[in-house]
Amino acid sequence: MSDSERTFLFLVGSSRADGNTETLARRAAEQLPPAVRRRWIRLKDLPLPLFADERHNGDGSYPPPAGHAATLLEATLEATDLVVVSPLYWYSVSTSTKLYLDHWSGWMRVPGVDFLERMRGKTLWSVTVLGGQDPATAAPLVGTLRHTAAYAGMRWGGALLGNGTRPGDVLRDTAALSRAKTFFG
Repeated sequence: MSDSERTFLFLVGSSRADGNTETLARRAAEQLPPAVRRRWIRLKDLPLPLFADERHNGDGSYPPPAGHAATLLEATLEATDLVVVSPLYWYSVSTSTKLYLDHWSGWMRVPGVDFLERMRGKTLWSVTVLGGQDPATAAPLVGTLRHTAAYAGMRWGGALLGNGTRPGDVLRDTAALSRAKTFFG
């Protein structure tokens, strides 16, 4: 696939604009070839309703999504690469990120969308910043996303981890900034 055929969708799950995780993701995105398309979506700007598991009601299908859910579904399907940009919250992804992933369960069951078939072969990446020094605390977050990629038949691109608590702290994490230069390579 040529660079001009690739579209990276950055799904920012932070409750804070321009936080450490987004800063690290933007540093990594700067290294992408110019022909690669980039789209940034802040999940807090497209709030989703709580997901209702209705797969055991009726025929198990879901209606086509509307509003923000339709926008996110369309962006998800258009991307070749999805980058979950979520700070580490209680050892996992942020609430808005988890809610977005929960909606995949419904999208898999919308007649005619063929969600899982269309997700196969895409690449799922993760960028996260944690407050502590032990990268093992991010293992549940990374595991969630790796398993999600496997379930959907996607490639796992990897996880870029950084460290920082207060705004701007990640800019002092020289090791993470160095990894960002080659992360999408």
